[in-house]
Amino acid sequence: MTNPMIEGKRADSARRRERVLKAIEAAAKNGGDITVSGLAKAARVDRTFLYRHRDLLERAHAAASTPTQEGKTAAVSRASLKADLTNAMERNKRLALRVRQLEKRLSSQLGDAVWAESGLGAPVDIDQLQRRIAHLEQEVAAKNGELEERTEELEAARAANRELTRALNHRP
Repeated sequence: MTNPMIEGKRADSARRRERVLKAIEAAAKNGGDITVSGLAKAARVDRTFLYRHRDLLERAHAAASTPTQEGKTAAVSRASLKADLTNAMERNKRLALRVRQLEKRLSSQLGDAVWAESGLGAPVDIDQLQRRIAHLEQEVAAKNGELEERTEELEAARAANRELTRALNHRP
């Protein structure tokens, strides 16, 4: 069973893709400038839609670089090139940040592995066992305290019973 919202989103995406493909065809036939902004406007989609769908973006670039009927190549607008450059720079920033995160994580994991292999630090399982031993020792100490308390209470009760028994036995 599929989610109706997911199906609706897929259908909407398919309709947008179809509009973009038709806009690419129309722009190629007309011989005008084929730009990401112009295609997005003609297809009534956001420019980011084209950037998220690399196949559509590649088709747009291919259509822009193919010669038109008159034998001229289609020109790419300065604004389109600036938008492409800006998007590429943002993507580079995101990828550089992700690379730094992954390098940091790898460095940490390699450091932990080297530390464990060197024998300088206690293995993780020994640390866990030592914590468990400390916890159990605390429990044993608490139980020993309870045992001593109960033993004292028992001795007191026995002494009281002896006194009562003696007092009952000595009555005339």
